[in-house]
Amino acid sequence: MVVALIIACEVGFWVLLALGLATRYLLKRRRTSVVLLLCEPVLELVLFAVTAVDLRNGAHPGWEHGLAALYIGFTVAYGHSTIHWLDGHAAHRLAGAPRPPKPPRYGMARARHEGRLWLRTVLMAAVACALLQGAIQYVGDGDTSSLRAFQWVALRAAGIHGLIALTYVVWPKKRPASALPGGVPEHVPDVLVGRTGQDAASPGGQPPDPRPGRHGR
Repeated sequence: MVVALIIACEVGFWVLLALGLATRYLLKRRRTSVVLLLCEPVLELVLFAVTAVDLRNGAHPGWEHGLAALYIGFTVAYGHSTIHWLDGHAAHRLAGAPRPPKPPRYGMARARHEGRLWLRTVLMAAVACALLQGAIQYVGDGDTSSLRAFQWVALRAAGIHGLIALTYVVWPKKRPASALPGGVPEHVPDVLVGRTGQDAASPGGQPPDPRPGRHGR
């Protein structure tokens, strides 16, 4: 039952999100769309309540209860940003709003972006571990090994993501020459592309004509 409810919550998340965005940008009913989007957290509350009732009724703590805690943690940490990202793209395509900016790809800006994503994963792990610890305390002397195993899963996920984010700080991703402004070396300072022996002010990057009378006195 818990697994089926997790699947239902995931499907319900995307259905409510699609209905909310369609109501906002196609039907122009902003208040109704807000109500639909505010129903998203209700799905997680229902899942939490059903999981608690299942354990209270004597169900053996299993992997499905651990998965439910991870799902709730992930939705708390990444649900709002997912809605915000899709809302920006829907506004661009359906309402003529500017295209949402893409996340940075290079340098320390990319490192800061990855760090913010890692903090969301830390929040996911914290929420999941707290829910699992509450379930462990609730079960008491019963077998809670599966719940503790999912706590380690959440902590490992945060640790691995942290190491990946750290690599962008230690080894910042460099911008390739083809991605420099203008797309061609003539549109950027010589020092950025290693151009030497050319007159940067000359059209097309060609050296000045050495013949007298060609450039005026």
